[in-house]
Amino acid sequence: MTSSLDRHAHIAKLRSYRRSVPDSEVHEVLADLDDSGLLAEIEPLVAQATGRRRKLAVRALLLGMCLTAARNTGTVTLTSVANTLFFALSDDARDQLGIPRYPDHSRGFEAAYGVVRRLFHRVIGAIDPSPLPKNHRLDRDLVSRLLSEVDPTELARKRSLLLRIANLILAMSLRDAHVLLEGRWKGSVALDATVIGTYAKGLSSNSPVTASDPEAGWYVRTVKHKDPLITEAPAQDRVKKSLYGYDACLVVARDPDHDGAPLPDGSANPDVVPSLVVAFSLDKPSHRPAEAALEALRYVDARYPRGYLAGDRLYSDQKPHKFQLPVRAMGYQPVYDYAKDQLGVQTQFAGAELIEGNWYCPSMPQPLKDATKDLVSKKIDKQTWINRIQQRTTYLFMPKQRTDAEGHRRMMCPAEANRVQCSLKPYTLGRGIHLPLIDPEPSPAGSPMACTQRTVTLPPEAGAQLWQPLQYGTADWQRVYFRLRNAIEGMNGFGKDPLYERLESGGTRRIRGIAAQAILLAFQLAHANKRKLATWAGSIALNGDRPHRRPTRRRATLPLGHWTPVGYLTPTA
Repeated sequence: MTSSLDRHAHIAKLRSYRRSVPDSEVHEVLADLDDSGLLAEIEPLVAQATGRRRKLAVRALLLGMCLTAARNTGTVTLTSVANTLFFALSDDARDQLGIPRYPDHSRGFEAAYGVVRRLFHRVIGAIDPSPLPKNHRLDRDLVSRLLSEVDPTELARKRSLLLRIANLILAMSLRDAHVLLEGRWKGSVALDATVIGTYAKGLSSNSPVTASDPEAGWYVRTVKHKDPLITEAPAQDRVKKSLYGYDACLVVARDPDHDGAPLPDGSANPDVVPSLVVAFSLDKPSHRPAEAALEALRYVDARYPRGYLAGDRLYSDQKPHKFQLPVRAMGYQPVYDYAKDQLGVQTQFAGAELIEGNWYCPSMPQPLKDATKDLVSKKIDKQTWINRIQQRTTYLFMPKQRTDAEGHRRMMCPAEANRVQCSLKPYTLGRGIHLPLIDPEPSPAGSPMACTQRTVTLPPEAGAQLWQPLQYGTADWQRVYFRLRNAIEGMNGFGKDPLYERLESGGTRRIRGIAAQAILLAFQLAHANKRKLATWAGSIALNGDRPHRRPTRRRATLPLGHWTPVGYLTPTA
């Protein structure tokens, strides 16, 4: 039988299992922090001219959070930060950072934890865009009074400051990838709002009190993927998933010109950088999707170019002045898919008709105008739809000049572009039987401007909600849209992996309030970026050597769908 003395020795040995941090890692992280701009943003917020001298510097706090995130798969808890800073660093590192010494027992740890907690909450308080107290269930009337007394301008300033600091934390994970992104990424991104839980129990909207995390809200997903404002749904809209938390709008970088397939030797392609989160914002679920997306896009590094921007149908359903026009003003070219009520002819300008994001001749045959509508209603099969989309190209308005600084662009009809012959423009006749002949029906209102002038100038607001530069349904559109959409969905799943960052779990961010949630989420997203880069680098064959690991896609055979005969694409009943 083991004696009491032996048991105490074993327990003491277990207590000693604390991972020490080498000085080389400390110096590396400090160098990244000094170059990140975080200290310049945060230190003025917590500076104090009077009172007792603070026992912990902001630089040391951020160091502890970075080290903790690296060791805990991105999860940062203040107890882990205190343990790392006060008991896992070397004596030289603690002396350099001015970290006081505490004895390694319960009282010493509680004192160290108190130092970390006070400084962290002081930082959070300076950038919190909400006046509501956390960790308490507040009466609704009190909430209304507190919100009415606050200055909206001050809250907007704090929200901007919060997102800037959170995105600076995220940007630290891209420092080593900057050279790769700068040379191999043309600026194309995908947008998506992914739900993350909060460490608080959500209450019904009819409750007389709020939840202990009052800025969060309910995310509700039904079998039809709708987001109703109430949790009660009719039988046909059964709730599939509900979660109390926030929507994190992620901006994911992806090069749609490459498919990311392995090289012939089975290693990853070093010229295809993996999908990475380059910016994000945080808000209530389905609260302000357009504004949250624009906030995230503003924090994409200005050194990178602006390319295509893909989003799901939520973004093509926004008001143009809230999303589509600002996105184009930033330099992005939107790429959309459309809902059923957005198919076919949607609007006109100077006679040109906007059909699924592109401007076409008004005399284009009706079956071509309704191609996608007929596909959705199962009147035609997929191959017929593909053929009709290709035939649409003949009737497409073509650019005459580049877009000017104000977003205006001169366009010419397909007859002027030498794609068709039109009876309204006699000089386009006689070009050969290989060009279709257009004979528009007479109208009491006369011929539209596009049919009488050589060119028309399209302003940016014309059809702005649904316009996109790529012709919908073509191979180029499918390549760009689906690769970007796959990138954002893949990144969502990557970050929600239960073995690693677990983004959706509120238990990985145990401090309530949108400010704390944004900062802690930034460390998790940064860790996901670093993990993805490490995985990608490990699957590359350097200097002719075998890679450390195989790429995710390792099948060299053709998929079964490759052998499907062309035309045999009609879905079964």
